[in-house]
Amino acid sequence: MSSQPNQSLIDGIRCLQYLVSSDRAIGCRELARLMDINATRVNRLLMTMAAMGLTQQDDQRRYLPGPGIHALAAQSIRGSALFSQALPLLERHAPKDIVVAMGVLWEDQVTYIYHSEPGLQVSQALAGFHMLPAWQSVIGMSLLAAESDDALQARFTQEQWQTMAPYLAQQREQGYVVWQHDDGEVSMAQPLGAHNAALAFAGMWNTGEADIATRLTGLRQLTAQLIPHPV
Repeated sequence: MSSQPNQSLIDGIRCLQYLVSSDRAIGCRELARLMDINATRVNRLLMTMAAMGLTQQDDQRRYLPGPGIHALAAQSIRGSALFSQALPLLERHAPKDIVVAMGVLWEDQVTYIYHSEPGLQVSQALAGFHMLPAWQSVIGMSLLAAESDDALQARFTQEQWQTMAPYLAQQREQGYVVWQHDDGEVSMAQPLGAHNAALAFAGMWNTGEADIATRLTGLRQLTAQLIPHPV
């Protein structure tokens, strides 16, 4: 038996992830461009998933997530130790006056599992925020730091790399990232260990050093509760 990864399976999962990440119906050719693979292959994958109920077509023959996605989503949530452990803790202990986010990396994008803002209900914070390029996200910076500089420089432009480099270094040296944006916002993030996710605080404006230190302490305490400890 071959020990090589199954490329068809990889392409199928990528195809489904790109489709469900879009906020609109999408055609085969556009999806093929996003994935950088052959359009005929994408069409075959989408038709196969349609037979399983994971995709469906609109009147213009563009593809949308199908009803099977709901079952897959429910099963994924049930099977996620991170989700089941984090949600009750975030609901009870996350600050209510700032943005609190938890996200994972996928194809150099940050996908948000949880993204709350002041005044939002918990149900609105669940997977309701759009993806962001990793180099524009404090969560992305925090998670990308686990990779080598050579690997990252091969994937990002020079301008993106220059933005990222100081925060990657900070994560590697200190175990967290604090990003003071040019517009006065402060955001911070810390990885969640083996979960390959990170927790972030953001939406803090024109904050002094003492307040940043206090918020960072709060972030680290909440992160410690979310990281599983060996028994």
